[in-house]
Amino acid sequence: MSERILGPLSDRRRLGWWLFIGLLTIVAAFLAYSFVGMIVLGVFGYYATRPVNRRLRRTVESDSIAAGITVLVVVVPILLLIGYVGFNLFQQLQQAIGTGGPATFGLVDLSALPAAQRETVTTLLRDPTQFISQPQQTLQTVVQLGGQVLGAVGGGIVFLGLVVALSFFLLQNDVALSRGFRELFGGRDTTAYAYAIAVDEDLESVFFGNLLFVVAMSVIAVGTYEVTNLLAPEALHVPMVLVLGVLTGIASLIPIVVGKVIYLPIVAYLGSQAVRSGGSFLFVGGALVAYFLILDILPQTFLQPYITGRQLDMLVLMFGYILGPILFGWYGFFLLPIVFIVMLEAIRIILPELVHGEELTPDVSLGEGVGTDPQSAHEAPTGETTDTSPENDDTTTD
Repeated sequence: MSERILGPLSDRRRLGWWLFIGLLTIVAAFLAYSFVGMIVLGVFGYYATRPVNRRLRRTVESDSIAAGITVLVVVVPILLLIGYVGFNLFQQLQQAIGTGGPATFGLVDLSALPAAQRETVTTLLRDPTQFISQPQQTLQTVVQLGGQVLGAVGGGIVFLGLVVALSFFLLQNDVALSRGFRELFGGRDTTAYAYAIAVDEDLESVFFGNLLFVVAMSVIAVGTYEVTNLLAPEALHVPMVLVLGVLTGIASLIPIVVGKVIYLPIVAYLGSQAVRSGGSFLFVGGALVAYFLILDILPQTFLQPYITGRQLDMLVLMFGYILGPILFGWYGFFLLPIVFIVMLEAIRIILPELVHGEELTPDVSLGEGVGTDPQSAHEAPTGETTDTSPENDDTTTD
């Protein structure tokens, strides 16, 4: 009798909890949408460095120490290098446009200021003596502009700090998170777990491969540009070798495009130097051939097939790299490839059974050679050992 009375009450309570969970899901989705740039960059940092963290974890036998070393040795230097490249790029743009246009003045974006205030700042920067003739008004403008700059710099530092913290958290706790998700999905033999592990391994393959490829191509590009300067006639030289080398490495991620968007302008710049100084056009032509062979044929033919996205077709991911920034902004470069992988694995593992009305299985039903095989990935997911005994499930290496 009591079971009959408690049954409907229990159902209502479960419905209430489901509504509460649904509300929390909406809140979590809103937070993720609000900080999507930080999240996708932190996820990229995690997957791009996870193989390094796994090796360190086996050496130091501590999740925290391994994650800390990985962040300090890999993630932080990459962010510092990107900041250095961006800073030098803005400096060169400032020199190229002289004193700056109405929208930008060096590193400071003035387009957000009111027209009158923007004109005052531009006049001040072009003629600092205006500070003497109009001290009160100019001082107020300078203070406001300084506050905006400090706010932007402080916000950028906080943003990068949160990215590093998120990557560290994932590197430190990925084993525990994997165990928790495995229990939530119902074990290793479920379709949900097979789908999750396939997405997980694909993301590591793509992002870690991307990192290796960018580093390799950046080193090759920097060396190529340095050799160009060593062999070039006196009036010809390649400026900002490190900056252009890193940009060439990043551009090389995109198939077909590869480094053309960087080395072709460099060749044009060398050609303009040759025109002004009466230099050797033969050397410029030789540089173009060398760049084509080293920075174009080499990555597409040898490096890219073996390093970047070994389990996925890079022509498919190319659309993610190109369309992502167009659709979402800078973070789309990382977000849209993640979306593509999530969609791809759903099509490979789940969609065929749904279409045919068959029971869902953890096996790949479509495109077996395209992405990760979940069955082989079960052997050691997210750095765990293959020992799945209950006593080991509750232990940590920290």
